[in-house]
Amino acid sequence: MKKHILALFSITIAVTATFGQSQKAQCMSNLSMFSEFAKIKNYEAAYEPWKMVYENCPELHKATYVYGKRILEYKISKASQEDRTTHINQLLEMYDSGNKYFPKKYPQGRITAYKGILSHKENLSSNEELYNMLNDAFTADRANFKVPKALYLYFSVLVDLHKDGKEDLQQVFDTYDDVVEKIDTEKSNLVKVINTYIEKEQAGKLYRKERQKLKNARSNLQLYRDIAPSIDAKMGTLADCDKLIPLYEKNFESKKTDAVWLKRAAGRMNSKDCTDNSLFVTMVGALHELEPSADSAYYLGLLNDKSGKNSEAIKYYNEAVALEKDTYKKAKILYKIATKFKNKGQLSNARNYAQKALNYQPSMGAAYLLIAKLYEKSANQCGSTPFEKRAIYWKAAEIARKAGKVDTSLKGQANTTVGRYEQLAPDKTMIFNNSMAGKTINFNCWIGGSVTVPPL
Repeated sequence: MKKHILALFSITIAVTATFGQSQKAQCMSNLSMFSEFAKIKNYEAAYEPWKMVYENCPELHKATYVYGKRILEYKISKASQEDRTTHINQLLEMYDSGNKYFPKKYPQGRITAYKGILSHKENLSSNEELYNMLNDAFTADRANFKVPKALYLYFSVLVDLHKDGKEDLQQVFDTYDDVVEKIDTEKSNLVKVINTYIEKEQAGKLYRKERQKLKNARSNLQLYRDIAPSIDAKMGTLADCDKLIPLYEKNFESKKTDAVWLKRAAGRMNSKDCTDNSLFVTMVGALHELEPSADSAYYLGLLNDKSGKNSEAIKYYNEAVALEKDTYKKAKILYKIATKFKNKGQLSNARNYAQKALNYQPSMGAAYLLIAKLYEKSANQCGSTPFEKRAIYWKAAEIARKAGKVDTSLKGQANTTVGRYEQLAPDKTMIFNNSMAGKTINFNCWIGGSVTVPPL
């Protein structure tokens, strides 16, 4: 009897193992099938093999979740109301499964961001429920809460709740600062990736994987750039000076030793052009005394600039650059300083600071466009003949062209600018009449350098 039981047990194990191997083989076959269909965007054909893998081998491969999102979003867009609900529930469940089986690929912050977007789109949650869901995820897993659309949604729903009298204004301000800081952090990380590959891209030496990483970084950076203005627009008049100043005057005494509060409050007043108010001066002074930082030094430079104390302003601007450790933020400060010098007509100083910005952020196309603009402004100052004066536009075009190469989001603007400069440069008739084809023109003004006249 004992031998009989052992024999049955052995047979059961063998059958189970064989069945398990057979099912895994089926899952592998279906995985390959739905992946190939999904790659060519035939999501209808991909659905059934994907479903088989998801239901029977959810731990098999992360492709089940990468392509599953696209497949189910397609099915939702094409389904009848009844099937639509089924597929929506499938997608919500799949997000949780992704977190269960592949937590590194689908951490909690990321999958909750996806669920929040879907819940909002399909009206599955009230504003309170949606805000609480996103707020919990943002608070618990901020590092992975970086889906641009979800960041906007998180702040947008909060503003709506405030307008309905369900959240106070201070909470709106605090969340705005948190979200903007998060966006800035992600932009900084992406710019560093882009800067890593810029030089190799210009030399045509990027490997295929590097090209894809660069493409992804640029694409994601653009998404963050796109939502930033939307978040400011959603804030709207809530943060105008007439609302900010009374609130900060009320809280200043209790917060004047809180460096984070001072930094955020001063930053918001600066962004809303409330810097003429005496409270801004008081805040900046308190912040710089309490915790000297790049921000406080920059604001002191700003105040001295407005008072006409140029040397003091430059001292504080340079201090701001020295205090800032993050290269992305350092470049932003340098670019702001360059812009201020440009507006004052101090073109050489403006170029110096723009070039310093490029040293820290080679992908800052805006800095190249600024330098090109400086050269445009100097067209009548460089050269002794009309031909030489107009030749500066070739130099300006050369610099503007670089903007589109390092920052693809500026390619259209850069091309338009280059086209305009080339129209302003000497035409073929001028080149022929002055016998200048192929010759080099040196610029003896502040610009320096040279250009080679195009051949006829």
